[in-house]
Amino acid sequence: MTDLEQIAAGAVKRALAGGATDAECTIADGAEFDVSIRMREIETIKEAGSRGAGIRVLAGKRAGSSYTSDFSEEGIAKMVAAALELARITNEDPHAGLPEECGELSADLKLYDDAVAALTTDWKIARALEAEASALNADPRVINSKGASFQSHLGTRVFANSRGFAGSYRTSSCGLAVQPVASQNGSTERDYWYTSSRTAAGLESAEAVGRKAAERAIRRLNPRKIATQKAPIVFEPRTARALLGELFDAVSGSSIYRHASFLTGKLGEKIASERLTVIDDATLPGLFGSSPFDDEGVAARRTVVIERGVLKNYLLNTYTARKLSLKTTGNASRGLSGNAGVGPGNFYIEAGARTPEQIIAGLPSGLYVTELIGSTANTVTGDYSSGAAGLWIENGELAYPVSEITIGGNLKQMLLDLEQAASDLEFRGSIAAPTILIREMTISGH
Repeated sequence: MTDLEQIAAGAVKRALAGGATDAECTIADGAEFDVSIRMREIETIKEAGSRGAGIRVLAGKRAGSSYTSDFSEEGIAKMVAAALELARITNEDPHAGLPEECGELSADLKLYDDAVAALTTDWKIARALEAEASALNADPRVINSKGASFQSHLGTRVFANSRGFAGSYRTSSCGLAVQPVASQNGSTERDYWYTSSRTAAGLESAEAVGRKAAERAIRRLNPRKIATQKAPIVFEPRTARALLGELFDAVSGSSIYRHASFLTGKLGEKIASERLTVIDDATLPGLFGSSPFDDEGVAARRTVVIERGVLKNYLLNTYTARKLSLKTTGNASRGLSGNAGVGPGNFYIEAGARTPEQIIAGLPSGLYVTELIGSTANTVTGDYSSGAAGLWIENGELAYPVSEITIGGNLKQMLLDLEQAASDLEFRGSIAAPTILIREMTISGH
């Protein structure tokens, strides 16, 4: 047992000795680095460490929680005492309690890379400078930059509870981003590109990131306005990912038990096109949503949420599972204190067989969405609306940029109207999607 695991287990033991019937303790320990540069000059450099412990105690069906950054015996004792005091005065909740079964994956999920820890400050700064320089040098029309940044993070997560569980795991991550500005004929546009990975070797080159960002900014120059109409909509992976985030909210147990989702009561029903399969999987090695156990000490797992259009599972922690008379899917997510919420593992749309180019080639006209602005989704009714920018599709090709438009629809119908999921699935975060085609949405133009 590591030192941090011993601290967590000791806090749980102290809580039981103080009168708690159950307890669980979370510890997070991390170090982060962030450098931002603009127009070839360093703007900010931040290096910070953080360490905290949180405890949640149960006195029967009453819960209380507290946290501290003081890991001394006195600091832990004060944290436990504060949580016990709160548990005495809170209301009872019949669904409160620890999970029935705890455990963790024994396989190496490749969440930590020593090479990230070995990256020097000079090397990180050089990559940010190189990415911005690559963007600025890519084309004469790239005349400015909103900046570039390099971030890295090293962390340890520890969890222990009164059911005998104690576990920990280390994580690493790094990322590089750049946002160039292009100008031509009075039109000024900006876009960005980024790369992120749990490993140093997994990053795209700084030169490639800069070049891609420049290409994206340039293709937005001299946008046209289009008339209000209904048309097919192709969401590129970046925007499809944002749309999938709305779906996550709709399948989250906390939305379901509050009847705050249009998918409440729909288990086993066809709610989407048979072209849509959505999976949550925290067991995939090396990805951002992977972990050996969730934030309640429940072993990570793979859950099929939608299978060929049929809603198979909601995503649940122990509390929401009890509210719905179901079983947890191992999706508990929490900060240092308080009750656990529901969070994604690796939540993604399964890739299809066709390339994005093949999907676009099959459309006489339509909108290829590259940016969503101020999206609003009502998970109760499914109503969806977002400002958007992108490229107009004409005769199977990306013809010209468009902006100052709004796209709208209803998530219920959009799920049914999903005609294709492309083959370009990439994981750049815990939510991932390939290019997707929705048969028809309303475009509000001029």
